[in-house]
Amino acid sequence: MRKTAIVTGASSGIGAATAKRLAAEGFHVVAAARRRDRLDALAKEIAETVPGAGRVAAVTLDVTSQESVDALAAAVDGCHVLVNNAGGALGLDGVATADLDDWQTMYDTNVLGLVRVTKAILPKLIESGAGHVVNITSLAAHVPYEGGGGYNAAKHAAYAVNEVMRLELVAEPVRVTEIAPGLVKTEEFSLVRFRGDEERAAKPYEGVPEPLVAEDVADCVAWAVTRPPHVNIDRIDVQPRVQAAPYKLHRE
Repeated sequence: MRKTAIVTGASSGIGAATAKRLAAEGFHVVAAARRRDRLDALAKEIAETVPGAGRVAAVTLDVTSQESVDALAAAVDGCHVLVNNAGGALGLDGVATADLDDWQTMYDTNVLGLVRVTKAILPKLIESGAGHVVNITSLAAHVPYEGGGGYNAAKHAAYAVNEVMRLELVAEPVRVTEIAPGLVKTEEFSLVRFRGDEERAAKPYEGVPEPLVAEDVADCVAWAVTRPPHVNIDRIDVQPRVQAAPYKLHRE
């Protein structure tokens, strides 16, 4: 019997790569995000290019909307794996010049969105008898850096929720894993952070010979969720070889 995996933020980047990888691992995948056109294209691509892929369903989802999350939960009969990937960063301002609207948005998506979706899907994960919650955070959750205050705070909160969940669910058949990536070059993360400014968006990757790509993080997700059910991978920190900390990169 194929298992079902829900991936939030699946319309691009790490989410899309994770949906593809889990489909290749034999999961039925529910790809959830706001941009339905991208989800439909992703489902079509997987069906046409991934041998042996499970069924892929596209579900429109806004993790900041309880109504939207409730609709997702109602649309899914059962679930074995939930990948909380929806989130992101906005701006690079210091605390003294912080845009609090940006901080609010980052908290709403990275933290409250994660909790909202997990709360809605958790009964299905428990019912499966072998559930797994995978929370995509960031090295920013564990190592602060200048200009990262809002993103650091949001991702640190997501890390704290992850740790609390593992304590609270220890008697339930649900594993809890955090994956904390370093520098990942995707088509949108930095562009969204800098509101479409392509020049600023390119700077974090300048001179970095081989940053991570979305497929590297998807590989970590796939490995964690395919371990035997009694094995819990608590946390995976993954970064390119040339990165030693969020603020320490070798550039050529």
